Amino acid sequence: MCAKSLITDRKIALEKGARYCAYQERSQQEVRNKLYEIGVVSSLVEEVIAELIQQDFINEERFARAWAGGKFRVKGWGRIKIRNGLQQKRVSDYCILKGLAEIDESDYQEKLREILRSKLSASESDPTFVRNRKAARHAISRGYEPPLVWELLRDIMPE
Repeated sequence: MCAKSLITDRKIALEKGARYCAYQERSQQEVRNKLYEIGVVSSLVEEVIAELIQQDFINEERFARAWAGGKFRVKGWGRIKIRNGLQQKRVSDYCILKGLAEIDESDYQEKLREILRSKLSASESDPTFVRNRKAARHAISRGYEPPLVWELLRDIMPE
């Protein structure tokens, strides 16, 4: 087993960072972690990140918008789960708000209705209160706000 060599050349570190960012949008923290992982010396990491920001390879707001929009459209995540995910990536509150603003309110409510209907139809044999609880728990676990979940659930369920 051989030891990983440290990268001390600024140009090489910058090239590797740029290549990593060119593939898809990245947060500063993801790039920082990658640079440490590939062996860039710590004294060079922040300098490389600053240069990547200057060259527009890293843009936290653009990242937050892309990440939030993608998690909502592709995975059907709610705002709470998206916010938590962006916080884990150490994205600023300002950029998190910009990312969440990418989600259209009517699309958001329609996606939540789909999730609730799907879960309700999957448990048709259960009593109504059990079906409602299961559907609500499922939607809340996907990051949707409990008051909104219960409001839409009341709209969907016949009396």
